[in-house]
Amino acid sequence: MATFGNLSDRLAETFKNLRTKGKLSAADVDGTVREIRRALLDADVALEVVKDFTGKVRERALGDEVSKALNPAQQVVQIVNEELIQILGGQQRRLEFAKKPPTIIMLAGLQGAGKTTLAGKLAKWLAKDGHTPILVAADLQRPNAVTQLEVVGAQAGVPVYAPEPGNGVGNPVKVARDGVKFAQQKLHDVVIVDTAGRLGVDAEMMKQAADIRKAIDPDEVLFVIDAMIGQDAVATARAFQDGVDFTGVVLSKLDGDARGGAALSVASITGRPIMFASTGEGLEDFEPFHPDRMASRILDLGDILTLIEQAQGAFDEDEARKIAEKFSTDTFTLDDFLGQMQQLRNMGSIKKMMGMLPGAGAMKQQLDNFDEREIVRTEAIIQSMTKAERVTPKLLNGSRRLRIARGSGSTVTEVNQLVQRFEQAAKMMKTVAKGGMPNIPGMGPIPGGMGGKRPQVQQKKKGSKSGNPAKRAAENAAIASGEKVGGAPAAGGSGFGLGGGAKAGGPSAEEMAALQKMLGR
Repeated sequence: MATFGNLSDRLAETFKNLRTKGKLSAADVDGTVREIRRALLDADVALEVVKDFTGKVRERALGDEVSKALNPAQQVVQIVNEELIQILGGQQRRLEFAKKPPTIIMLAGLQGAGKTTLAGKLAKWLAKDGHTPILVAADLQRPNAVTQLEVVGAQAGVPVYAPEPGNGVGNPVKVARDGVKFAQQKLHDVVIVDTAGRLGVDAEMMKQAADIRKAIDPDEVLFVIDAMIGQDAVATARAFQDGVDFTGVVLSKLDGDARGGAALSVASITGRPIMFASTGEGLEDFEPFHPDRMASRILDLGDILTLIEQAQGAFDEDEARKIAEKFSTDTFTLDDFLGQMQQLRNMGSIKKMMGMLPGAGAMKQQLDNFDEREIVRTEAIIQSMTKAERVTPKLLNGSRRLRIARGSGSTVTEVNQLVQRFEQAAKMMKTVAKGGMPNIPGMGPIPGGMGGKRPQVQQKKKGSKSGNPAKRAAENAAIASGEKVGGAPAAGGSGFGLGGGAKAGGPSAEEMAALQKMLGR
């Protein structure tokens, strides 16, 4: 996550120095805690939060759980992770819905924090979860705030109650109260009230917010705070807590490149949980806040659970089952390949998803250089093919590839690379679908895999190794007839000396006499 990029890098560098040491002394722990303190202060985390956090980390790091650990450095990382989770709120806090609908949610915060856009994001998220939300435009102060909420509501597919034009006209307390009554009449189960903000904390704004709260008695009051405002986050949060007394916090603009200390300060200072996070400009860039997952992202340990949830939301299970069957029956086509890529794009930013993988910090430069438009170019190439060409890529001769390149605005080389990647992917997935392990390009077969052909074991040439020509000939003749040589089973027999046509009773007296005569005895 961009907001915590610098903090993640500093912490990763600190822990890398620890991993070279088999045992940690008090000086090592103090040095590590000092670097953590500097990293947190540079990230604009509140001083009192930093002192409390580093004090707990130092106390635990000097205790028995580290000194007796097999891997002390890893144990310190675990301690930092656990303490980060605590200052981020400990456990996830969900919305509490009213027993008798509608559930009333009031948004509060400074002007520019992103309340209006967040109202649309929250409404869309609730609608996807089966609720019927309605937005109430109670911000009548900011120019065009009502119009903006109507546009956002239309994008989210959610109705908006806006009886007043705004721009300084109308009574926001009356609008909020009437909006709740309207929602009850129209059977909406959630009401989201967007209120006015100011450029700074002032008494008039706090009085208006308090009056709205008193009039509608909301089930949740969400304080929307810009993750980029730095040290001022604590003072702003305390002012709103005293004036409005919010029940939860929403972090906006977490995709920015600021230091992000607000996220690590607000929950700890106010004692109110962070409930949601806004991670981009789109209405779908909105997710519930999980303290443990955020701590893992900050420490570059990845966030696989969120990645899985996004995949489950974007991919259709029936479609995935059909694709798996096509892989196993070798009927996977470029049309299917195109559909998979489009579903992948529906999950959101590829960079953002790759950033959730463990160790993504080490790939920072590669992620920065990754071009999201590569998927669009690939789609253009496939869509420039005929239906027959997509089903049977073997039809793609030189002239057809030239036509496709011209139609998609690409080069023949790019078309060739796409076809090659498709064939490799289809071959690998066919192997996986049959229960095998694929040969990854550049790595060869995976040890223990059942996918590729088994290496042919060259059969050793069987025969006597005797230096005496007569004896060697006799032993070779005995091997050919399936008899024992030197007490060992002949080659044709089984491991128990039972096959190969050997006689159960061993050689006869006549055969032994003939053998001795051959050997010159």
